[in-house]
Amino acid sequence: GSHNFASDREFGDRALRAMPEIPALVRDNRDFLRRVVRYLCEHGIDQFLDIGSGIPTVGNVHEIAQAALPAARVVYVDHDPVAVTHGMALLADNPLATAILGDIRDPAGVLRSATATGLLDLSRPVGVLMIAVLPFVSDEEDAAGVVEAHLQPLARGTYLAISHGRTDAQQEFRDAVKVYDDKARSPNPITLRTPAGIAALFGGLTLVDPGVVLVPRWRPDPIDDRLAGIDVGDDYPVMAGLGRRD
Repeated sequence: GSHNFASDREFGDRALRAMPEIPALVRDNRDFLRRVVRYLCEHGIDQFLDIGSGIPTVGNVHEIAQAALPAARVVYVDHDPVAVTHGMALLADNPLATAILGDIRDPAGVLRSATATGLLDLSRPVGVLMIAVLPFVSDEEDAAGVVEAHLQPLARGTYLAISHGRTDAQQEFRDAVKVYDDKARSPNPITLRTPAGIAALFGGLTLVDPGVVLVPRWRPDPIDDRLAGIDVGDDYPVMAGLGRRD
């Protein structure tokens, strides 16, 4: 959309030169987010914690959830103060959604700040969304431990959605990811993980069928999805899944 800056566009251009299909991957990821939120609303989840959300622009969680459940509540979390400031401005007229500053590496701080908004009741199930954010948590920072620390205080019946890039994806994707290794342009290097490593991030959660799969293969929507009905190649670069805390 229009909510971006010159530095974002320059950075995006570098990634595009490495992999022109990046915009399509972004759309696929957004399709997955939409399907997950709709699924959760259908299963009674009416409060969402979206960690690493960026700027909540058109087609984001609050729009999808509140279209299904008008009383649904959404807290967006991002570590970028500019994104949070813009998010708060965009949501100023929506009393059931807000954006807060927080870092996924500080689960206690995220949950404390999310609760302080008054929008989330952590004694009830929450839909936790970690869409394309865990690659920014390195192996040394223990991504699985970060996930568990977010979920452990939450009620049973809570769900977690993850999407994540693969180490064994096509070379063009790996080249595009290398853009993040340039610390002069991005302080956030990306860690890709194996399919088994991505699945391990769900820990002991019960996976919703079909499990951890390539993004377009997770419950495709024949009406809305770009790739619905098209079987993508096995080297498609992003995997995703949804798990429930029983």
